[in-house]
Amino acid sequence: MDEISSATSTLPIIGTTIAAFVAVNVFFSLAKGGFKRDAVKHSFTNPFVALSSLLSNKDSVLEQGKVKESIEGYENLFDGARKDIGTTSNAESIKTREKEYQTMVNSFYNLVTDFYEYGWGQSFHFAPRKKCETFEESIYRSEYYLALRTGLTHEKKALDVGCGVGGPMRNIHQFTGADITGVTINDYQVKVGNQYCAQKGFEGKTRLVQGDFQKLPEKFEKESFDVAYAIEATCHSPDRVKCFSGVNHCLKKGGLFAAYDWIVLPERGYDSNNKDHVRVKEGIEVGNGLPTLATAADVIKALEDSGFEVLESYDANKDVHSKHEIPWYQTLKGEMSLKGFRMTHLGRVCTHVLVNILEAIRVAPQGTVRVSALLNATALDLVEGGENEIFTPSFFFLARKK
Repeated sequence: MDEISSATSTLPIIGTTIAAFVAVNVFFSLAKGGFKRDAVKHSFTNPFVALSSLLSNKDSVLEQGKVKESIEGYENLFDGARKDIGTTSNAESIKTREKEYQTMVNSFYNLVTDFYEYGWGQSFHFAPRKKCETFEESIYRSEYYLALRTGLTHEKKALDVGCGVGGPMRNIHQFTGADITGVTINDYQVKVGNQYCAQKGFEGKTRLVQGDFQKLPEKFEKESFDVAYAIEATCHSPDRVKCFSGVNHCLKKGGLFAAYDWIVLPERGYDSNNKDHVRVKEGIEVGNGLPTLATAADVIKALEDSGFEVLESYDANKDVHSKHEIPWYQTLKGEMSLKGFRMTHLGRVCTHVLVNILEAIRVAPQGTVRVSALLNATALDLVEGGENEIFTPSFFFLARKK
């Protein structure tokens, strides 16, 4: 009798649980249906709509059933990362990623593009920031600086090397009127970026094309562009000489190439024999699809070996801890405001919890949680690298085709 009574008393609990599960599933499924691309505002403004649409919206090129397979394949290229320090820095591991760079980078951006746009916006990069600036103003200023240094005007054609979804390209066009072509290896970014260009009415002067920046001569005629720029993109290159030589091929004689690149900073203290430094370096690499991080000297030599004269180079974050600056990594720590909460550590934890729930109720594809965890861990590595000044995402160079 007691057993029957106990079983009977649990029925309402089971029923309530099932009803709650169904209700949550229906709510987020309906929210997903409300997802719309918006170049002017933000495609991921509503958190419920946004989270239910990560890796699973009408533009997605990665099938839902293959997200888990894709993140597993990606993580295999960094086998040992964050577990056995130094493993992914050995020559064999680096060579594997260099050989598989197309798969690595394409898989990475299939997985993270939505997360980047949700948390960051359409410009996937960092920037030096003055205390008088908002985050968005610092992003625009860093982009406009490249336009200024390369002399971009409405009469010139520019190549954006590794353009993401084209946020910087559209901002620079709006600032200068220049005709800009962005190249990215990732089909999803092309699909999304060209929608944004059309929504802003820029499709006649800006466009994204799918292509490998290691093979630019196969994509563009010789001397097709007046200037070129890259924003935190060529760090993905397995061979910068080949990448930069392709840029050189695309530029007219005397054409300028300006960029920001990710590097480690031995001149400021990075030590390849320091396990903590290597741990941070490897964490940044695994969380950002990088074969291996270079130094400033490596980047300059690659430019010179590619037919460029380097006119200027420096770390744009050299004054990162000045009393007049907000550190570039501060945004990853975030600001406790309605707008900045997503970027805070607590905000990322909340997002991760919600992603776990969405995956559990099968609204988000299997594997989404692993992508979220990967990015959360890397945010901590980036902050640590910035705080200790052993890494910068903003090594600036200006070079001219000989």
